Amino acid sequence: MERLSTVYASALFDLAIEHNAIDEFLSQAKFLCETFSSLDVVRTLSHPQITAHQRREFFRNAFQDKIHVDFLGFLCLVAEKNRQKYLQSALSKLISNIEHHKNLVKAKVLSATPYDESQSESLRLMLSRKLGKTVELEINVDPELISGPYIFADGYYIDLTVKKRLHDLTVTLKEGCSA
Repeated sequence: MERLSTVYASALFDLAIEHNAIDEFLSQAKFLCETFSSLDVVRTLSHPQITAHQRREFFRNAFQDKIHVDFLGFLCLVAEKNRQKYLQSALSKLISNIEHHKNLVKAKVLSATPYDESQSESLRLMLSRKLGKTVELEINVDPELISGPYIFADGYYIDLTVKKRLHDLTVTLKEGCSA
């Protein structure tokens, strides 16, 4: 499965480069990935009573005017070969390939409180400078952190949360008491 997904992603990436449509393919791959994960499309289309023709027609009707013609061709190929189970993986790999090509990295931020637009932009710019890449933020709120952010980006993480500091303090105190 892994190999076929990689082959599909590579072919789509080459088409994106060939058509100078990197940004278009990235946004459409994200759209399709989200669509296929939120709906049970793959399982439904994999039903033995659904024919290849019906799968192709479904993709054409659902996405004809919404995605690049080569993307639609890819979906029709997948439908013809009954390989819908590879869709999610191939699209995820394509997104990764394009983000790597564009020197783009996602930073996941966990914060006790929501960030306003100014704070988000400031953090994004700081991370971009530090990593030397274009950063896209995904910010989630977890009140249990008490205060401070937890940031994971490009294999690095920074935990400046009060929850982590309290944990570290507890460990230090326990170690000091047992010595």
